[in-house]
Amino acid sequence: MNKLKTTSLICLLILLSNFSIGQTSDTLIIKNNSDRNWWAGIIGLGQLMPLQKDIDVNTYGKGFGNQIQPLLLSDQGDVIWSESPLHIILKSGQLTVTSKDKIIHSDGHQNLKGAYLHASNTYFPPSGKTPDEILFTSPQYNTWIELMYDQNQKDILKYAHAIKDNDYPAGVLMIDDNWQEDYGKWNFHEGRFDDPKAMMDELHDMGFKVMLWVCPFVSPDCDVYRALDKKGYFIKDKSGQTAMIRWWNGVSAVLDLSNPGAKKWFRDELQRLVDEYGVDGFKLDAGDARFYTGDLDLNGLTPNDHSKLYGEIGLDFPLNEYRAMWKMGGQPLAERLHDKNHSWEHLNMLIPQMLVEGIMGYPFSCPDLIGGGQYISFIDGAIIDQELIVRSAQCHALMPMMQFSVAPWRVLDAEHLQAVSRSIEIRQQHKDYILALARQAAKTGEPIMRPMEYNYPNQGFVNVVDQFMLGEDILVAPVVEKGARKRMVQLPKGKWETPSGKVVRGGKSLEFDVALDELLYFKQK
Repeated sequence: MNKLKTTSLICLLILLSNFSIGQTSDTLIIKNNSDRNWWAGIIGLGQLMPLQKDIDVNTYGKGFGNQIQPLLLSDQGDVIWSESPLHIILKSGQLTVTSKDKIIHSDGHQNLKGAYLHASNTYFPPSGKTPDEILFTSPQYNTWIELMYDQNQKDILKYAHAIKDNDYPAGVLMIDDNWQEDYGKWNFHEGRFDDPKAMMDELHDMGFKVMLWVCPFVSPDCDVYRALDKKGYFIKDKSGQTAMIRWWNGVSAVLDLSNPGAKKWFRDELQRLVDEYGVDGFKLDAGDARFYTGDLDLNGLTPNDHSKLYGEIGLDFPLNEYRAMWKMGGQPLAERLHDKNHSWEHLNMLIPQMLVEGIMGYPFSCPDLIGGGQYISFIDGAIIDQELIVRSAQCHALMPMMQFSVAPWRVLDAEHLQAVSRSIEIRQQHKDYILALARQAAKTGEPIMRPMEYNYPNQGFVNVVDQFMLGEDILVAPVVEKGARKRMVQLPKGKWETPSGKVVRGGKSLEFDVALDELLYFKQK
């Protein structure tokens, strides 16, 4: 064999070897981005969008605490998509996108709305279904901040009765982590729940639907682990041993949901809770792609694919909630933002992150917990900012979902408590409109909550991320700065009516007085 043939053969073998182990890649380079603004499918970085600074982010095995889509959109109608995770680099005006799968770039879709609708219809078409509609029509209440790891029957019922005693409408009650006997052993803990069926019946009689917190982990020191390990239901390391995954509650095995038997076992456990106790749905926590990284045997799938497999479990339970997700746009899943600190900085992240969520195919979204979801912000001795809780509740009021955890009646004085009650009244007044938008999103894929640029393209709204559109007709401008009693609002052209009935003409920025108990919003005339 001559030298030329030998070299060619070696090159061919290298190419085939790379292909066989999934190391091939595709790269897209767009050199001049001076006329484009980009949004990327990384919800946890939504506060950076449209992308203003140079970034270098890789979504392989990384979800930034929230939902991910392998998608970029521009305000000039560009759509970039791949079936595999994206590595995105924006530097000195040049956009470079790399994926292990084919990258598809289409343009000519005119604007952000046109780009999104093309992506939605092409890559993640709407299913025609919503999650359980009570998620949109009533507030949600999560027991986490009040009870933390001491979830128990007595205090859960006390929390529920306090909701009703304070004239808050019944809605979804989420019983959070540590109600169970062990991770993976999905029985009510006998030491904390005397009669869980009676508790469920009482909550239902009060008008609540009840969700339970679950995760894909199984504690290695319980009998369930031993039974499932014998069946090969866990992710293994490359030596063939069951992998131990470090997560925020310790070290556990994680279900291999690519195994039909493991998937059936988990689903059957959830259905048993529905059948035996009358549980209405589940908060499916964890499932982050990062838990499937490292020296693991993933059966040829990516870490992100395993996150998606966990997301598919929720399709069997209309009352669901997820925080981490991969490539499940258009599906009837409720998606929550990552836990926020009790801070004004994190309050300012709500609107931009929720806006990116909507234009990445996740319209059924919840902006974390009112006042923040990080429990350390509320432990004994923590300083509570009452104004922050009020402004947070107002942000939630006209978003797709509204979720409480810290009990306002416990931490607020009369003035601030009345202001929170007012935010609930505003939501109740608009719940039918919000539900109609959710039903529309299920059919058309259009976001419930939309960037100004989405509804009013190329009119100077591209960087407006502290106000938003609720559907076509309502503009919402919450106060997100401490101590503010005035607020500048950028109004599109036309006539806009305030809640007091005053009609103002848009096409300019206007300043409005905003009292503590006031949420600024406008209806198009």
